Amino acid sequence: MIDWAAIDSAIAIARGAPFAGERRTRLGGGSINTAYRIESAEQSYFVKLNRADRAVMFAAEAAGLAELGQAVGLRIPHVITQGSTEAHAYLVLEYIALEALTPAAMTRLGEGLVDMHGIVATRYGFERDNTIGSSAQPNAWHAQWLEFWRENRMAVMLDALAPHHRGLARDGDALLAVLDTLLDRHRPEPSLVHGDLWGGNVGMDEHGVPVLFDPAVYYGDRETDLAMAELFGGFSPLFFEAYWGAWPMSDGYRHVRRPLYQLYHLLNHARLFGGHYVAESRRVMQQLLARV
Repeated sequence: MIDWAAIDSAIAIARGAPFAGERRTRLGGGSINTAYRIESAEQSYFVKLNRADRAVMFAAEAAGLAELGQAVGLRIPHVITQGSTEAHAYLVLEYIALEALTPAAMTRLGEGLVDMHGIVATRYGFERDNTIGSSAQPNAWHAQWLEFWRENRMAVMLDALAPHHRGLARDGDALLAVLDTLLDRHRPEPSLVHGDLWGGNVGMDEHGVPVLFDPAVYYGDRETDLAMAELFGGFSPLFFEAYWGAWPMSDGYRHVRRPLYQLYHLLNHARLFGGHYVAESRRVMQQLLARV
C-alpha cells in the first residue's frame, strides 16, 4: 500500500507550505518504476515509486538531474524531494506536460546538447554511482578515458554476463585486450553527458523547449550520448545536423567509437532481457575485433 500521506508531507516540507494531494493518476510508459501524477488545487507533481530498498537509486537520479540543470537551452525536471516510506522509495519532480518534439524542437535539442556537453570536469566519472536501466553503473573517477571505459563500463557488463554466456565472455575478453588500440590517441574532454539518451527519455514542453529526463549522468566522452541516440532511434536528422554542425564529428567515431559505445547499452540489454541482444552484442564485438 502506498503511503501517500507521508509523500504529501515530504512535499509540504520541501515546499515550505501545506500540500495535500487531491487526485492521483497512474501514468504509463515505464518498466522499472511506477509513476503517478498527483494534484492539489494549486500544484501538480510527478512521482516515481519503487521498492523501499531502491531509495539510493532515486537519490542518484536526483543528483544527476541537478547536475544536468546547469545546461542552458534544455529543460530538466526540478527535483522536489526524494526519500522512502516503509514500503516504497519515491522521487518527486515537477510535473511537465510532455509533447512529441517538433522539427524546431529537434534542432533546439541538438543545439542544447552541444551546450550541455560544453560543461566539463577535470576527470571522468561522477560524484556517485547510479543506474543504467536497473543495472548498477559505477562512476569512480578516473584520469584516463580508456581506463574509465574499460573498468567502469565494459568490464562491469561483461563480468555480469560471463557466468551465463561463455561465447560472449570470450569475445569480451578479447575486446578488453585490444581496447587501448581501439581508443588509441582518443582523449576527449570529460563532458557532462546524459548517459541514457534514447527517444523515450526526451520530450518537449508546452513552449517548445526540449526536456531531458531519466538520466544516467556522468562526465565522459560526449560521443557516448550521440551513439546512444543513434542506437534505438527517436531522433530526426535535424537533431544530428544541429549537433554535428555546431561540434563536428571526430575521426574514428563512425566506425570504431560509435559501435563501441553502443555496445555498452547492448550488453546492458543482454543482461536485462537476454534474447537477441546477446547475439547482437557478439556481432558488434566481432566487428570491432576485425578492425584491430
